[in-house]
Amino acid sequence: MLSILSDAGSIVAKDASRELEVSEDTIRRDLRELARDGRLKRVHGGAVPVAEANAPFAARIGIAPPEKIAIGKRAAAMVEPGQVVFVDGGTTALQLARSLPAQLSATIITHSPNVAMELLNHSNLDVEIVGGRLLRHSVVTSGAATIAWLDRYRPDICFIGATGLHPDQGITTGVSEEAEVKRAIIAKSGSAIILASSEKFGAVSSFKIGDWRDVDGLIVAGEARPRALELFGHLECEIHSDENA
Repeated sequence: MLSILSDAGSIVAKDASRELEVSEDTIRRDLRELARDGRLKRVHGGAVPVAEANAPFAARIGIAPPEKIAIGKRAAAMVEPGQVVFVDGGTTALQLARSLPAQLSATIITHSPNVAMELLNHSNLDVEIVGGRLLRHSVVTSGAATIAWLDRYRPDICFIGATGLHPDQGITTGVSEEAEVKRAIIAKSGSAIILASSEKFGAVSSFKIGDWRDVDGLIVAGEARPRALELFGHLECEIHSDENA
């Protein structure tokens, strides 16, 4: 079944039952065991790949670094002088911060201490740090205080990370509190862009950030663009890459 999942990107229990010539109950039992072992993610009627990007921040720094650098540069190129911009936490968002022009004049809002520190020497940037309880797993603030704090902002654009991007299951992440923060800022922003390295394509995490209609675009690395178009091109979500930066 893992082979089916790898080839097709999902498992439908009814179809797998016919293909493997076993009962649907057997398929469902095996899927439960594989899900318990962290090998896949159960969904209604079958299973999808589990998101590997649910690891702690320190471990995620090493996942797809060239892609994340390319995505960060493309995202930074979308920031215009004078804009109010929300930058999410995460390793790709950190690359965005590192790629912002030294002389850029704008306001950056973030709930990531790492992103804020990266911008320390950008003298023309106003940097606002959103308070709240620190989530050590992701190194961002979260909770009721963070949600309340965000209500004072109306960003022109927000750049959001996710750990799962699935054409049917939507945009997901591995921590419930993070999903709440991401939903809140997407709802308040003029435009919402997802930072999308390819290990997240087709994967699903436990907590939903939103549907594809809630966001305006994805930024992917150039080499990942064909796969992104295959999976997400029909969703009327604009796909940006470093090839057209």
